[in-house]
Amino acid sequence: MSFTKRGTVLSARPGYSSLQPKTEKQLAPGVRPSPLDGRPTTSTGTSSLDQLLAGHGGLPLGTCLLIEEQGATDFSGILLRYYAAEGLVQGHQVHLVGFPSEWKYQLPGLASPDAKARSSPSPGVSAPEEKMRIAWRYEALGNAAGRVSTARDDPNSTIPFCHSFDLSKRLGDSSCKGTLHPTPSTGPPTLNQGGTGLVSPFKAIIEHLKSKLESSPPSEVHRLVVPSLLSPAIYAAQCSQPGEVLQLLHGLRALLRQYSNQLTALITLPTSLFLRTAGLIRWMELLCDGVVELIPLPANPVAAPPSSSDKKESKGSDQSQGLLRVHSLPVYHEKGGGGAETGVFRETLSFSLSASRGLNIKPYSLPPMEDELQKEKSPASTVKDGMDF
Repeated sequence: MSFTKRGTVLSARPGYSSLQPKTEKQLAPGVRPSPLDGRPTTSTGTSSLDQLLAGHGGLPLGTCLLIEEQGATDFSGILLRYYAAEGLVQGHQVHLVGFPSEWKYQLPGLASPDAKARSSPSPGVSAPEEKMRIAWRYEALGNAAGRVSTARDDPNSTIPFCHSFDLSKRLGDSSCKGTLHPTPSTGPPTLNQGGTGLVSPFKAIIEHLKSKLESSPPSEVHRLVVPSLLSPAIYAAQCSQPGEVLQLLHGLRALLRQYSNQLTALITLPTSLFLRTAGLIRWMELLCDGVVELIPLPANPVAAPPSSSDKKESKGSDQSQGLLRVHSLPVYHEKGGGGAETGVFRETLSFSLSASRGLNIKPYSLPPMEDELQKEKSPASTVKDGMDF
C-alpha cells in the first residue's frame, strides 16, 4: 500500500497523465451533431422533414433520401428546391443532375424576419433569460424528438441550422455562399475522349462527383440533387434500364460511405410512371437510406368556394393537401433503429404547402363534418325547430 504526501497534486505524479480539456472539433456551417448518436447532420431546408428523420433532427451526412410522389404534382420538386437553397445559403457545394446552372434562379428566397415576433414573445412563453436553474446541466443535450434548432436555441450561434424560405421570392446571389455545379448531361451516351467506347451518362455523373470530392478539403460539405429520376423528359431512354440505374445508386452509395462526413443526396422519383410494385423500384428503395412517399389528395370540384369568414378561420389551420408515407428512414447503425420504436411508421401523416411556411408535415386528422359545423354555429335554430305552438 502506497501513501502520498499531503498537498501533492495527483496529476503531477509520475505515471499519471495530466488532465487536459478536450477541444471540440469545429463543424462546418450548417452541420451539427445528431442528438442520438453524435453523427454530423445537416438540414434538408424543411424543418418538419428534419423532425421526421429518425430523431436525428436532420439528414445525417453519408446518407441519401428518396422521395417518391404519385400523380402529376410537384411537391417533391419543392422539397428538392428547399434542399438545394439551404445548401447554397450555408456555403455547401450543390451538384445538380439533369438541369443547367440556370435552375438556381428557380430556388426560393430567404423569408424576411418578423420583427414583431422577436420583440414581443408569445403569451405563456417565458423570455430566454428566465430559465430553470435546476436544469442548467441539461441545456447542452439535444431533444430526442428531433426538434430543429435555430440561432435562438444556441446563443453562441449566429447562423440558424434551418433557414426559412419564401416561395414567392427568388434566391439572390448575395445570399448564396456556396456554389451550384451542374453535372454532365443526362442525354444519350457520348463518345469517350480518351478511348473508343461510349460513356454512360450516370457513370459520367459519378466520376464528376468523385473528382469534386477528392479535390475538396475534408471540412467541405457537398449535396447531390437528383430531380425526377427516370423521367423521360430529363433522362435518356437508356437511363431507365435497370443496369444503368442500379449502377448509379451503387456508385452513389459507395461515395456516401467513403465520404460519410461530407456528402448527402436527395432523389425524387415519379411513381406514376414507375410503380412501386416493379422490381426495379424495390431495388432502388433498398439502395437508399430513407424512402418517403407523397400522395396528393384530389381536389373536391363540388365544394363551394370559401367565404371571407371561412378564410379567416382557416388561416390558423392549414388544410391537408396530401398524405405522407414513411417506408424507411436513415438508421442509427447497420443493425437497426431509425423510427420503428417511435411509431413513425404506424402513424398517418399529412402535408400542406404554403408560400411563407413551406411544406409542413403533421399527423393527419379528418376535417369536421359540415352538418356538425352548422349545428355548432346556430344552436338556436335547432331549438326553434323542436318547439310546438
